[in-house]
Amino acid sequence: MKAAVRDRYGPPEVVQISQVEEPAPGDHELLVKVHATTVNRTDCHYRSGRPWIMRPLVSGLARPRAPVLGNEFAGQVTVVGSGVTSFRTGDRVFGYTEGPFGAHAEYLVIAADGRVAIMPPNLGYEQAAPGTEGAHYALSHIRRAKIGSSHNVLVYGATGAIGSAAVQLLKAHGATVTAVCATPHLELVRKLGADRVIDYTAGDFTSDGPHYDVVFDAAGKSSFGRCKRLLKPAGIYMSTGPGPWYQNLILPLATPLLGGKKVLFAYPRIDQATVRHFAHLMETGQFTPVIDRHYPLDQIAEAYRYAETGQKIGNVVITVDPAR
Repeated sequence: MKAAVRDRYGPPEVVQISQVEEPAPGDHELLVKVHATTVNRTDCHYRSGRPWIMRPLVSGLARPRAPVLGNEFAGQVTVVGSGVTSFRTGDRVFGYTEGPFGAHAEYLVIAADGRVAIMPPNLGYEQAAPGTEGAHYALSHIRRAKIGSSHNVLVYGATGAIGSAAVQLLKAHGATVTAVCATPHLELVRKLGADRVIDYTAGDFTSDGPHYDVVFDAAGKSSFGRCKRLLKPAGIYMSTGPGPWYQNLILPLATPLLGGKKVLFAYPRIDQATVRHFAHLMETGQFTPVIDRHYPLDQIAEAYRYAETGQKIGNVVITVDPAR
């Protein structure tokens, strides 16, 4: 089968299209013909091996453990293991496969009880493929902060895969949402459901406070020190990035001891129930992944280059097989 393969860490050019052996499913696994996948922030980190600390912890010290990346997919089940009763051949499925990865290929294997679910019937493969990565990061933060209908939340970086999902998921939880983005994207963010929109190019967004129960930095580019004045006296700051000197991993230990405003860090969690939850939200129109660009698998290096420009709006989708 055709796959996007890399054998070392580095820039987008380390990823090459090659012919590799098609995987074989075990008794409790599915073989999925991949029709669409994505290139996202997680893929970029694993491909480059940065930050370096991830190499000894998860990705492989000298060489990457996973030669084929890709953690989001949508496709069709072609083989069902003998012990599987929850899926059938021909099922249209989507899901998330960080760890083993493998979605940047024509076929992948995933456990039947893993992070996979039936696709919403009203969506095509390219619409469903970006339905898990940004969304599960956003949902993990919402759940960690226990955000509900009484909360006023500011989302910084509201146009990325995580931020655009966060705006929609927060509204599904009943929160009041203020979204921060650049001038060209104000209308997009309003359509996602934001109650207020702040144009960060027109002034300092951190002067808009203290109004918020939670400030969620979905871009991982700000800091607690900068955003602290946005928070109410018992407000919470959260970020998708570790912050300068990994402060967002340290401050969650220190700030709760001091009382008042604090930092929380959410370790993302996703299981089959979470994927099913996203399927329900997409089917009912409560969550629609924002798609910026489409690339064929053969142009995946170019997709990586674009994803790392910092200009990506929502998701970059890779078409592996254009069949629908």
